[in-house]
Amino acid sequence: MTKTTGKKTWFRKNWKIIVNLVTLIALGVLIYAIRDQLGATLSNLKHVNAWFLLLLIPIEFLNYHAQAKMYQKLYKLVGNKLSYKFLLRTSLELNFVNHVFPSGGVTGFSYYSLRMRSGDELTGTKATLVHTFKLALMFLSFEILLVFGLFSLAIMGKASNLTILVAAVVSTLVIVGTIIGAYILGSKHRINSFFTAITKGLNRIIQIVRPKHPETININKAKIAFTDFHENYQIIKQSPEKLKSPLLYALLANITEVLAIYVVYLAFGEAVNIGAVILAYAVANFAGLVSVLPGGVGIYEALMTAVMATAGVPAALSLPVTVMYRVLNTAIQLPLGYYYYHQNLVSNQKDSA
Repeated sequence: MTKTTGKKTWFRKNWKIIVNLVTLIALGVLIYAIRDQLGATLSNLKHVNAWFLLLLIPIEFLNYHAQAKMYQKLYKLVGNKLSYKFLLRTSLELNFVNHVFPSGGVTGFSYYSLRMRSGDELTGTKATLVHTFKLALMFLSFEILLVFGLFSLAIMGKASNLTILVAAVVSTLVIVGTIIGAYILGSKHRINSFFTAITKGLNRIIQIVRPKHPETININKAKIAFTDFHENYQIIKQSPEKLKSPLLYALLANITEVLAIYVVYLAFGEAVNIGAVILAYAVANFAGLVSVLPGGVGIYEALMTAVMATAGVPAALSLPVTVMYRVLNTAIQLPLGYYYYHQNLVSNQKDSA
């Protein structure tokens, strides 16, 4: 047995242990990155109303309930009946992966498709399609919140020209992105051309670190997956009326996200304009997608504070509120997400033993 073959065999046997170690290191990096925020949060706790902060727990549960139900409804459209409990824990796992690994959600996509794969009945491409639809519905439902937010700002006289411009840009990005996505997915030729181009691009990037492997991702296998993706998309497209229920759950998920931030303002004794919170949340999350740091640390807080300032909320209030929300939100979600994520790895390791 050659040295190279020996290394490959060792990696195949121990890859789950390696993934666990990498995950723990990434989690440690995240904790280190927010160490100052943790200190600031602890020092501010004595100045806030703890009863409002306790509301974060049921609000977060309601958020994950909405996500699990949304997934359940979408899977039913493509012919799969999955349990609520399983989808709830998977949503927590996915949130953990997206928070710990800074990849703008790309790692989450990959993890989710692998996590949900179950023989021929539930393929990775079907899971990817459902996850894509979930994100699209989240974006579309947020448009409703955004309109409500602008209306709220206008009533209170806080909708400055800059605020309106920011809201218009966010709305345009959501609408244009949705139209382009629907256009690409609507044709087998377009979806193959688009994703084949992306696959070739990824292979070129991977070849930089693996020069002897010009086609790490097999193009022909990828085309089969794209066809499967398109066929399942057509199934959902034929029943648009059945998307109403998932859309309502998406709206509930967005409302609870904004509400979680708002109750922290209430804990600080400030009933700020809900419209400002909605707009700041939208901008911070869009920018957080391109952050190289775990959870968008730094960018998220800075943008939330900046957008809130355009709506008349002073940075002296919005910054500590945002920091506290981020730290407490992370403390509530990540431990449970890691527990289920680790359980899944251990379970897979036992199955392959």
